Amino acid sequence: MRRQQRVTQPSLLTRVVDSVFRFVHLGESEILFVLFFVISFLLLKDLTSRPDFNRILSKKRLEEVSGGVY
Repeated sequence: MRRQQRVTQPSLLTRVVDSVFRFVHLGESEILFVLFFVISFLLLKDLTSRPDFNRILSKKRLEEVSGGVY
């Protein structure tokens, strides 16, 4: 006599976690691409908010506009 094994579905939480992992695996490169630009933007924003770094960036711009004459 053979025993019948009951096929049970995984719990709702397990299915949700599995679908999230599948979605992240599917869009992994896009997520990394967006994260790269977000982190780059935040770093540049932080650098330009400091007066000493902002002076370096704006000095080049002033030389371009005024032709090197202050």
